[in-house]
Parts: sequence; structure tokens; C-alpha cells
Amino acid sequence: MACFIVPAAEAIVTTVAAHILESKEKKAETMCVAEEATHIRTGFSRKVKWLSKLLCGGSFLLAFEHVWHGEIKPFFPFLTAAESPESFTAMLNEVSTVGVGMALTVTTAWIGMLIISGITEKQQKKIIEVK
Repeated sequence: MACFIVPAAEAIVTTVAAHILESKEKKAETMCVAEEATHIRTGFSRKVKWLSKLLCGGSFLLAFEHVWHGEIKPFFPFLTAAESPESFTAMLNEVSTVGVGMALTVTTAWIGMLIISGITEKQQKKIIEVK
């Protein structure tokens, strides 16, 4: 019904956070002395953009699926579940269980990506130090 709303809301928040982090990183970059040119490190704003893209893509696909099944319509109320109080309660239950679960699953996968990225960066740094 409306399970895509929670990941979409998280996507909006992470997109805004990524832009704020990116501007702060650029300011800090201009003030800092150049780091080692041989060690490449992925900025945290870029990593937050990964999460934003994962959430946006998943939310878009879920919204498309709901449009396909006729659960979203182009006029008010946009969600068919918002037409009656009984279905609205069921929709809120789905949003709070399935929507939150999907958002947590995507965020957990992103944390896994961060761990793998950190390990890869450490290995790269060790290889460069050996040379």
C-alpha cells in the first residue's frame, strides 16, 4: 500500500545530508594542506550518496509497483488505502512494519558496503606503503 514512503523519506534526508557533508568537505579540503596523493580515500559524503541512491532506486521501484497494481492514483487521496478508516489503519500498520523493515535492511546493506570499502582502502594503503 504505502511501504515505499519510509525508504523515500529516508532517501530525502540522506540526500540533503550528503549535500551538506559535501559542502563541508570541500571547505575543509581548501583549508587543508594536500594529503598524500598516492592514497585515495572515499569521502563520507560520497558514501552517504550511495545510501541515498539505494533508497531512491528501491522507493521508485516500489512506487511503480504500487501504481501498476492500482494502489496509487493520480488524484486525491493518492493512496487507495487512505479512502476508508479501516484501510488507513492497515496502511499505517504496513508502513510501520514493512516500510521500516525495508529501510533498515537497505541501511544495513549500506553499512556492509562501508565495511568492505574501509577494508579495501586499508589494503590499498598497505600496498602503497610497501612500494
